[in-house]
Amino acid sequence: MSSNDGRKRVALALGACAFAGTLLYFVVGGIGNNLVYYWGPTEVLAAGPKAQGASIRLGGLVEKGSIVKGEGSNMSFTVTDGKKSFPVRCTSVPPQMFREGIGVVVEVTVAGDGVFESHRLMVSHGNEYRAPDDPASVDLKKLMDSTDGIRSPDKE
Repeated sequence: MSSNDGRKRVALALGACAFAGTLLYFVVGGIGNNLVYYWGPTEVLAAGPKAQGASIRLGGLVEKGSIVKGEGSNMSFTVTDGKKSFPVRCTSVPPQMFREGIGVVVEVTVAGDGVFESHRLMVSHGNEYRAPDDPASVDLKKLMDSTDGIRSPDKE
């Protein structure tokens, strides 16, 4: 075996290691940047300023008397885990089953003022839910008005 063959093998091994390292960096780095953590209000409050700016899924129950309807699809409410509560501002149209006391998961970012800013709201429901046959026929205003227990600020 010549020394030239040995150098080629070493160069090939180093190239393979560099490629594997680069691939690992992109895979692990990409996953880390796209993770969404699932927390309750107690964990969010315990994290303090570390939670600000992170993508989090906040889970818990909609606190009784906390839903306030705003302009359009905007609303605010409080999520509780029975120990701690956390305020949420939501800009998405709530699911038809959204109401006080129901289990929710909101995908959020903690804003600088300590309130969750949410663009995605999901509710827990039983198996009896059926999607409309014709999604284009859904009346958005009727859907917004169908949520039980939502107070408008001007009706308080």
